[in-house]
Amino acid sequence: MSDPTPTPSGPRRVLVLTHTGRDDAREVARSSVEALTGHGLVVRLPVAEARDLGLDPASYDPPLELAHDESVASRDCELVLVIGGDGSILRAAEITHETRTAVLGVNLGHVGFLAEAESDDVASTIEAIVERRYTAEDRMTLDVSVMHDGEVVASTFALNEASVEKAARERMIEVVVEVDGRPLSRWGCDGVVCATPTGSTAYNFSAGGPVVWPGVEALLMVPISAHALFARSLVVAPTSVLAVEVLARTQGAGVLWCDGRRTVELPPGARIEVRRGARPVRLVRLHQAPFTDRLVAKFDLPVEGWRGAAQRRRRGDHA
Repeated sequence: MSDPTPTPSGPRRVLVLTHTGRDDAREVARSSVEALTGHGLVVRLPVAEARDLGLDPASYDPPLELAHDESVASRDCELVLVIGGDGSILRAAEITHETRTAVLGVNLGHVGFLAEAESDDVASTIEAIVERRYTAEDRMTLDVSVMHDGEVVASTFALNEASVEKAARERMIEVVVEVDGRPLSRWGCDGVVCATPTGSTAYNFSAGGPVVWPGVEALLMVPISAHALFARSLVVAPTSVLAVEVLARTQGAGVLWCDGRRTVELPPGARIEVRRGARPVRLVRLHQAPFTDRLVAKFDLPVEGWRGAAQRRRRGDHA
């Protein structure tokens, strides 16, 4: 789903989040802040990042706003400009989970599947923000619950994936997986990944799961190094509920990871339920390029020799 982003009332505000541990990210952040304020937009930054960037709020017109509490940093902002890699964008998804503020990523990482722009596109990206030439696309999330002894002991969410993994390298984790209240199989494995279509190119991909186009609404489940005859990737309806139960006889604890950012320890007997999230994450889109083109570009896939169906028809080549 793609639509114009609603504009908060009052002055236009942009929250800027930066991977300040990188020299190139700091440079891009400083130039972006200068460009945005130069066009009259209010820029907000986490106080620690403003300090890392060496920015004096009063030296800008309009002055910079400093956010002391990241949990409310995106409130009243038109969008969040993220300068870093996919990890930084996942952090932004966490910060904007309650406000649903749209997130625009400028990639300075490696693959950067979640980012919409590259570092050499910063000038045109700022121009698009100023002129409101962008749309926001809702991406499915996961709501994740951890239960033990019949009680919910933790609740969180994920944009990419929730993975149940062994805590000790030398031991497998013993699990039973379930779909829609019915047991499917028992696996001795290194873990189980439950992912969204957005996350299908992340941990799910590394674990051997399928790549799913973002327009598809589905939940994915992929075992990691399972010792079982039936250990295939699963694609189920978005209305389904996936569950992973850590068998009580499992030696040692497991661990739940959500987007590689939030963890919950899992004792033997823990049950993890994964369902479609109530709040999607909004990702800014500047271009309407097909997802196929993004796959080719990000993974540098070989497409030499392709002529395309339209070109073959023009030549009368039906082979």
